[in-house]
Order: sequence, then structure tokens, then C-alpha cells
Amino acid sequence: MSFNFVLWAVLMGGILFVAFAANRLGEREPPKGFRDTGLAIIEFGRAYPNEAIRQLHATVDGDVVFVRLHDNKAGFMRSQRGHYSCHLIEPGTAQVSPTLDACGLNIEFSDVPHHNGTFRFESPAEAAEVSLWLLGNFVKPETLDGGAEQDA
Repeated sequence: MSFNFVLWAVLMGGILFVAFAANRLGEREPPKGFRDTGLAIIEFGRAYPNEAIRQLHATVDGDVVFVRLHDNKAGFMRSQRGHYSCHLIEPGTAQVSPTLDACGLNIEFSDVPHHNGTFRFESPAEAAEVSLWLLGNFVKPETLDGGAEQDA
């Protein structure tokens, strides 16, 4: 009877050790995000298959990617615990202001306020480029045509 008890105790101890080791190894995984721009292209393409991506800029932490699309459109992607939130930034729905260090932007999205925040980039040039994408996105297409659509 005591031999069975010892056998079960050793077996249970082994199972607990394997579970503990697996848990510790799982915590050592690198943080997920958009460290690989290929992943960002695939995920955004899956969400918006008819949009052509021209350029990407990821934030320093890799959790957010701003996407420049054709026709002066812009997009936004955020890594959220294993899945990715993608959306097109509609003209007039984002307000942008610079941060004090010039490497970041404070952005408020009126249509998706849960994505509001301060976004830091590798350089002031990247932050400026993303702000220009958003500025180009502020201009309505009829304004670019010189108001030709208003005459019709």
C-alpha cells in the first residue's frame, strides 16, 4: 500500500514540475506585435483586401502600424492580445498634435476613441511622415479636383 502511495506522489510531482516548467517557458516568449512588417501587410490585406498598401511605419514598441494606402488614404493597425485591430482612417476623423520630443504624435480618432493615444516613432522624420499621411487624409477628394464635382 505504501509503494502505491509513493508511486502516485512521484507521478503527481512530475506532472506539477512539467506544468510549472511549461508556464515559465511561456512567459519568456518575446512580446507580440508588428516587429515583422510582412505580418502587418498580411493582416491589413486580410481585413481590407481591395486596398493597395504603399508604405508602413510602426511605432517604437511595435504595437501599432500606420499604413499609407493608394489615393491618399491612411490606415491603422493595433496588436491586441493575439489579434489585430485594423481600420481605415476616414477624412476628418483624426486630430493630430505633436509631442514635445518630436518623435511622437498625439492622435484622437473620433470614430474609434478606444484607439486614441500617444504614438512614438523611431525618428522625428517618421512621425512627420505619418502626420502628413493623416493630413492628406483630411483633404476631401472633391477639394483635390478643384470643386469640379460641385458644379455637377
